Amino acid sequence: MKEKLVEVREYDVITTNREASRASGTVYLDKASFGQLENLILTFNASDEADAIDFLSLSSKRNVGKIIRVKNYVGVLQLNNGVQMQILPKIHGGIQDDSKKTFLKMLKTMKDFPSKTFNESHLNTEKMPIFEVFIRLYIQEVQHLVKRGLKSAYYEVEDNIKVFKGKMNFSKQIKHNAVHKERFYVQYDEFGLNRPENRLIKSTLLKLTKESGSIENNKELRKLLMNFELVEPSSNIIKDFAQVKIDRNSKDYENVINWSKIFLRDQSYTTFAGNSFVKALLFPMDRVFEAYVGRNLRRLIQQKEWSISLQDRKYYLFEKQFAIRPDIVLRNEVEKRTVIIDTKWKLLKNTSSSNYGISQSDMYQMYAYAKKYKTDEIWLLYPKNDEFKENEEICFTSDDGVQVKVFFVDCHRIELSLNKLIIEFKLK
Repeated sequence: MKEKLVEVREYDVITTNREASRASGTVYLDKASFGQLENLILTFNASDEADAIDFLSLSSKRNVGKIIRVKNYVGVLQLNNGVQMQILPKIHGGIQDDSKKTFLKMLKTMKDFPSKTFNESHLNTEKMPIFEVFIRLYIQEVQHLVKRGLKSAYYEVEDNIKVFKGKMNFSKQIKHNAVHKERFYVQYDEFGLNRPENRLIKSTLLKLTKESGSIENNKELRKLLMNFELVEPSSNIIKDFAQVKIDRNSKDYENVINWSKIFLRDQSYTTFAGNSFVKALLFPMDRVFEAYVGRNLRRLIQQKEWSISLQDRKYYLFEKQFAIRPDIVLRNEVEKRTVIIDTKWKLLKNTSSSNYGISQSDMYQMYAYAKKYKTDEIWLLYPKNDEFKENEEICFTSDDGVQVKVFFVDCHRIELSLNKLIIEFKLK
């Protein structure tokens, strides 16, 4: 199915005013699609959705009219009228084409992202919409599963047959066979490929053949379907998902089933719900950035005397109330050092008079961390942007000696960037 694709980036402004769009570099969207997005925002605001605050905002601008600003969620949003919005992160420090590859690199560090081992440089993402990239990742996972071999299992069959076996379903026997005494409405177990996991995969493959606009993806999807000829599509997706059991014998199915949940349920990485869109595969960039920094830092710090804790839960603000959870805590028992790191996906402004755009609440948070963890090594990590020179330092010091340092992470060159941070920590 070929949808109309509209590409926007974080912080972009969307308008229905075509002339204003040309003049100011904003993104033009037709009135029907803009209206659906507006309804989406109003619905979220009315329901007091916490996530919606960081998703889209609605306002107006003189000589332009109503505008919608894209905020900190990226991914795919497909509207009811067939318009598919591709929202990409605004990542500074590289050429524009690098953003999609870097975004995929960031995504695979998330704990609940279904694909971990793909090589983003081999996906040819430059001209491929992000939804097609996700389909390609699903194809790769199913191909890996097929190569290892689809697994058979005992599964329950319910049927109206002339030979009695298994156990009778009395309610359906009465309903269907009151005049057909020669038939038996029974439930019995059979052994074969038609297990819930395989049914869900077949249903996903069938759905994606209708939704994908890529000739190459469609070709691979149809090729994979040939391996599922003995499998029926799922007739009850909710029931089949409930019957899925990932254990030692079915570990190969885990990533594929997690992708199937996303595609079959249009499940997003948000709490969003609504009827203005068909699917919302959206990712909160603050969570993506936190995972990207945390998991790469864990890999780079190899000294035995250092331990790293992500989302540390050691302390409460008060007695067992109001848990404080720094994104990253580094501990060195030998040197008796504790380093607190918090990541913030926000573009700072190089204006000291406005505290560079760092929020007061964030600094309160850092001060609380310093007091609870009894450390003066506090770091705030923001994504690199073009307003700050290489190695530019920002540091805040309180009257009682609490020091908060700011470091800018180059997302395109994460290892190089974090190694500079490690040198700053004096961890090597």
